[in-house]
Amino acid sequence: MRRPTAVAPAADPDAIRVLLADGEWLIRAGLRAILAGDDRLDVVGVAADREATIRHAQRLRPDVVVVDEGLHATARLAAAGTGARILVVTDADTEDAARRALSDGAAGTVPRDTHPRRLVEAVATVAAGGAFLAPPVARRLLEETQGAGRVADPVMRGRFAQLSERELDVVRLVARGYSNADIAGELFLSEGTVKTYVTRTLNKLRLRSRVQVVVAAYDAGLVQPGGKVMAEAR
Repeated sequence: MRRPTAVAPAADPDAIRVLLADGEWLIRAGLRAILAGDDRLDVVGVAADREATIRHAQRLRPDVVVVDEGLHATARLAAAGTGARILVVTDADTEDAARRALSDGAAGTVPRDTHPRRLVEAVATVAAGGAFLAPPVARRLLEETQGAGRVADPVMRGRFAQLSERELDVVRLVARGYSNADIAGELFLSEGTVKTYVTRTLNKLRLRSRVQVVVAAYDAGLVQPGGKVMAEAR
């Protein structure tokens, strides 16, 4: 039976607003209990199916949507224009699951059996503008993109060539996992200016998330392990 979304005002106006979406009642209840136990987070709603997830995201405007991959809602959420960051809960901790989620516009993934503390960390990380992948998955994805004999994608490489020097600076720091605040401090810019650069970079590259920027940079052969932008990128 579908249950109505519960909405309550946040005790802390600076709390991270979270929408939970999962098809199983017990899973939703468990996720809510975990996240509600952290003072930094405010669970503003829950959804049990894809359409409800999109509808609630548009109405509630959460900072982060934690969504089960089985709902197949990630691409729709990313295209809905709510500004919410998307964290996908996957059934398996594999690079294939992560690749699908990232391609659809997610900012990160966590496996269903992740530790509660790590789930909270993942939500906080993506809310701050960062990307979150389990270390083994991130390593395997980068090893795959940097595999011997891999040919750089000329289409994506051409898109990177459109970026300004400052935009490439931002890409380099995004690839190192910096949040907007971290990038602002590193480049002596305001956080609002960094957000503008990130948005402009996403538009030029025709990508949806910061994680996609990182994967694309490796895929195009423009970034080496450690986030270094190669000189020939220009």
